[in-house]
Amino acid sequence: MVLLWGIMKKALAKNPNMLRTMIGTGLVLILILSYAVYSNTMDSEYYGYTTTNESENPDLEYNDPGMANWYFTSREAITWINISIEGVVNDTSILVVEASGVEWYYSPLLGIAGEEIFNCEDEGFSDVSESCSLASSHIIQINGPNIQIIRGRVSLDLPIEGLGYLQSSNISNAELGANKIINNEKSTITWTLKIYDDGKIISNDGVSINVEYVSHELVSIEEFKLNPVQESIYSLATLIGCFFLLLFIPMTIYFSASYKSKNDERIRMETLE
Repeated sequence: MVLLWGIMKKALAKNPNMLRTMIGTGLVLILILSYAVYSNTMDSEYYGYTTTNESENPDLEYNDPGMANWYFTSREAITWINISIEGVVNDTSILVVEASGVEWYYSPLLGIAGEEIFNCEDEGFSDVSESCSLASSHIIQINGPNIQIIRGRVSLDLPIEGLGYLQSSNISNAELGANKIINNEKSTITWTLKIYDDGKIISNDGVSINVEYVSHELVSIEEFKLNPVQESIYSLATLIGCFFLLLFIPMTIYFSASYKSKNDERIRMETLE
């Protein structure tokens, strides 16, 4: 710090306008950053809406009593549907899940430990090579009698964690927009679940199946606001970092030139001797 202050004193002695330039530049940057924080705090035009994120377990009805052939009806706005199945003996059995009139997303990677980032968004592309398939009916291979959990995405527009954001001119329009997003995803869907083996529906004897889906309703909406104190601290830290970077290169050049000059002088003196 002492060395840096000495360099600054020498620089200011040679160029007295440097101090005024640095102070003026710093004040301009502070004003710009302050205005950015103020404008985004007072009028961000972004609104956060909160929805319910509740799990529901529908009662399954039999299409064929005594057979692994069930159905249920949903009428809510749904993001996830989870199916757990247990007790299917043959490894050659398959589960067919069909939604009447609605296409939904499925991939074996959904819900696998270590693949939390994979949720079918952005048209299914992720850091893995697989992608979700979109169809009204999906065929899932059942791997023996152990419990198996199957997950699917019904809507990609609803917020998975129950918190979403949208841009609007005011809070009334934002509320209308949030309600529109949710209402557009509401539909009456009849889900059919069938277990086949060798082309035939198997008996439900010893088979346990459970369905859970996550539904959403609008709870509240509020304008997105930044924390002025926190953002001011971040802005000042950025400003200090910028000044440090601006000084680092000239100081590096100065020290390099100074070292080279002293080294050349030392070599010259040794040569004269």
